[in-house]
Amino acid sequence: MSKTILVVEDEVSIATLLKYNLERVGYEVLLAHDGKLGLETAIEHTPDLILLDLMLPTMDGMEVCKELRSQKYNIPIIMLTARDDEFDKVLGLELGADDYMTKPFSPREVIARVKAVLRRFTSTPPIEAEQDKTVYQYGNLQVYPERFEAFLDQEPLEFTPKEFELLVYLLENKNRVLTRDQLLSAVWNYDFAGDTRIVDVHISHLRDKIEENSRKPKYIKTIRGIGYKFEEPKTV
Repeated sequence: MSKTILVVEDEVSIATLLKYNLERVGYEVLLAHDGKLGLETAIEHTPDLILLDLMLPTMDGMEVCKELRSQKYNIPIIMLTARDDEFDKVLGLELGADDYMTKPFSPREVIARVKAVLRRFTSTPPIEAEQDKTVYQYGNLQVYPERFEAFLDQEPLEFTPKEFELLVYLLENKNRVLTRDQLLSAVWNYDFAGDTRIVDVHISHLRDKIEENSRKPKYIKTIRGIGYKFEEPKTV
C-alpha cells in the first residue's frame, strides 16, 4: 500500500512540482494551499508524512505544527521555508517538526528526505513483547524501538519521531557521554550542522516526558560543557 504525503504549500508552482515528483515515485499526494486547510486535511486523512511550508496564509506552518502536536498527532513533519534562519529552525523543531528544508531544493533532494524519514519512522504493527528484538527497561520506563512505543509506569508516552529517535540513540549508548555534535550527527545527520540548541530543545522535551522531575533528571544527565548521557539508575 502506497504512503500518503500531505503537501501544505501556498506557492502553486512548488506544490505542483512536489506533487508530480512524489507521485512519480509511487506516493499518493494530498495538496493544501493554506494553513487552515492543511490542518483540516491532516486531521481528516492522517497522512504518513507532511511537507509543511512555514509562511502560509490563514495559519502559518508553526501554528499548524503546534496544533497537530497538541492534539497528539505524531505524523512526521518536514518544514519547508525560504528563510535560512537559525531561529526558525529551533522554533520549528521546538514546536514538534521532525526535519527542516530550506528553499530552493531539488525534487530529488525532497524525495530522498521523505524516504529517509518514512523509513525511519513508519510505525510497525503491534507485536508481542517476547518477539521484540530489543527492549529497554529501566525502573518505571520501558522502550520498544521496533514498535515505536514507550511506557512510563505502564502508561503510554507520546513522542514525535525525532524525539523517539534521540531517546533510542541515548539508550543504545547508555552510560556513555555523548557530545551535542555527536547527537546532531547521529539524529540530524544531514542538517543543522553546529546548531546544538536543537539537541537541547529535544532533550528538554524528553525529560518532560520520561522524568518524574525534569529539573532533577534521573535518566538523562547533563554533562556540563560536553553534552548528555542516559544513565542507568542505580539499584538500591
